[in-house]
Amino acid sequence: MTIKLIAVDMDGTFLNNEMEYDKERFFNQYVRMKEMGIRFVVASGNQYDQLKSFFGEIQNEISYVSENGAFIVDQGQEVFAVDIPKKDVQFILEELVVDNKFSIVLCGKDSAYVLDSVSDAFFTIMNKYYHRLKRVESFNEVNDQILKFALACPEEETLQLRDFLQSRIGDRVTPVSSGHGSIDLIVPGFHKASGIQMLQERWKVKDEETMAFGDGGNDIEMLKHVKYGFAMENGSAEVKNAAAYTAPSNDKSGVLEVIDQYFAKQGPFKE
Repeated sequence: MTIKLIAVDMDGTFLNNEMEYDKERFFNQYVRMKEMGIRFVVASGNQYDQLKSFFGEIQNEISYVSENGAFIVDQGQEVFAVDIPKKDVQFILEELVVDNKFSIVLCGKDSAYVLDSVSDAFFTIMNKYYHRLKRVESFNEVNDQILKFALACPEEETLQLRDFLQSRIGDRVTPVSSGHGSIDLIVPGFHKASGIQMLQERWKVKDEETMAFGDGGNDIEMLKHVKYGFAMENGSAEVKNAAAYTAPSNDKSGVLEVIDQYFAKQGPFKE
């Protein structure tokens, strides 16, 4: 059994609850991955610029399935970007405004956007996930290629609001939960799994040569798509049911632990 691609979600998976990871341990692993011909892919709902910022000098060596599969970059080269039609963007915004339970981030290729009316606290939180973030008076003034919508909502209502959105606008966008209190609206058929598949085809890597890690609802397609799909111990029950394997929690460097097990050919990797 040979692994040629390792894909990781970031929040709640590769990163601990302080939004950090053991850099020294990972960089040692990364050197070994390169020697073994293993590609490392970051697959996240977050913005490309934000994701790159975690990886210092190797940020342009690795590849990204960002914005939940809406924007894919291979070693600094754009591979794919969705483009939600303007009429659909308008329709979705009108539907979202009807229900004031949502705070909206409009995610474009050049930047992400929030309304002037959002609180400074909300802007600060969103800025952690979207390093390019602008305030606008109205979403109508945004002239950008729209990749997805990111919504904040009451934590305890996340799943029922996700289902409500599916019934209202599911024919145009698919609502997926990346964690309690957050819902992404993505173009149907384009998600982390489709992004991984594009890179697999580009690199001629098979599903059985691919390992992936995730903790949220937006990771399910990806974990089902690959042979070695790991749900984090801290992940939702929905994700654990979907994945073939479980990794230790994000606060115990679960991803790095499993990668070390692979190097040692232990755990699910015993020959």
